[in-house]
Amino acid sequence: MNFYSTNSPLTQVPFKEAVFNSLPQDRGLYMPVSIPQLDAEFIENIDQYSLPEIAFKVAQTLLTDAIPEEELKAIIDDAINFSAPVVKLEEDVYVLELFHGPSLAFKDFGARFMSRVMSYFLKDGEQLLDVLVATSGDTGGAVALGFLGVPNTRVTILYPKGKVSPIQEQQLTTNGKNIRAIEIDGTFDDCQALVKQAFTDAELNKKFRLTSANSINIARLIPQTFYYFNTYAQLLREGKNEVTFCVPSGNFGNIGAGLLAWKMGLPVKQFIAATNANDTVPAFLTTGVYQAKPSVQTLSNAMDVGNPSNWVRIAEMFKGDTAELKKLIEGVSYTDQQTVEAINQVYNQYNYIVCPHTAIAWKALVDWKSRNPEDKSAGVFLGTAHPCKFPDVFPADIESTIIVPESVKAMQDKLPVTNAMNSDFEGFKWWLTENA
Repeated sequence: MNFYSTNSPLTQVPFKEAVFNSLPQDRGLYMPVSIPQLDAEFIENIDQYSLPEIAFKVAQTLLTDAIPEEELKAIIDDAINFSAPVVKLEEDVYVLELFHGPSLAFKDFGARFMSRVMSYFLKDGEQLLDVLVATSGDTGGAVALGFLGVPNTRVTILYPKGKVSPIQEQQLTTNGKNIRAIEIDGTFDDCQALVKQAFTDAELNKKFRLTSANSINIARLIPQTFYYFNTYAQLLREGKNEVTFCVPSGNFGNIGAGLLAWKMGLPVKQFIAATNANDTVPAFLTTGVYQAKPSVQTLSNAMDVGNPSNWVRIAEMFKGDTAELKKLIEGVSYTDQQTVEAINQVYNQYNYIVCPHTAIAWKALVDWKSRNPEDKSAGVFLGTAHPCKFPDVFPADIESTIIVPESVKAMQDKLPVTNAMNSDFEGFKWWLTENA
């Protein structure tokens, strides 16, 4: 399977090159030349397979012969070694818990798979691989733990000053070894812009072997399809064969993976893209005008993205058919006040605690169902992070009941190490060069 740039469809590269290049020089994003269909028999009987078995089938179908079967199976068994259960809260309202991995966030799926794919492709004696990643919260922690100790790699994480939670910051800054963190005086969009500019800078590319661990890297997107298929398998076991997904959305990689799964044959009735005040995509779905805007800080910080990179991939999947896109995807946004209200409602109604991102997805789903009372599909909202990562968001009575995992307690005793700088690219470039 080859991959092409969304800005130059005739520019095609094999999977290995797409993984290591991350961002084509024309600043497009890589997409598979063709999106293969999973055979109908597999979809109909998917409830008979485990998550690793489903992941292997999906990856093998997408990547064809890019990685030999035995090696691909080993990568998946090592990377996807935690669960992603679908929990029923009420009739036709389910939460997909994606926070059972090492960093307690859904991004463990992408980061762990990608790090192992890169490790597989890296050969002894090759130039050190420098992984650059911008994070609005959870990506950095997942990438740090995914790459920690991986030979011949070095990870540099850029995060916005004062805009990640204390636990998220600890996950970024307390690892040491081959993981470095930079605190940028700016927004996530500024961090993302620095990473993208680095990939197109001739001097840096001559000196370093650069790649990205953001969702601009196709190796991040592919493994996120796994849990959509696995959700359908779990629902089939409960006699449900129709599903609506509500996805908390920031950089739109998560819902992009869901749409990729849909293109591969996953039966999905509706996607709902739920955002906070950073409503670039919901505004586009309403007005038809896509207008990127500066990001604003919210309680759901991992979604504070004003110019989501992966929207290009989503648009590419629909090949300009805006009517079909709007039919399948509905966009909605909520304020911080509505987010806190949703957290309280979920706790009072189900005795269940959701992080602020997950709360937005729950509210979007129940609001959609109230507008569509005839709908009988299983509504699944994505639980993207463990609530312990956002203690300051919760009222005291809810915060006191959160069970903090032992891994978080152990991390709190470690000293953070970070580097501070502004959002000037020349300063970032100088720092990379001086700290080679």
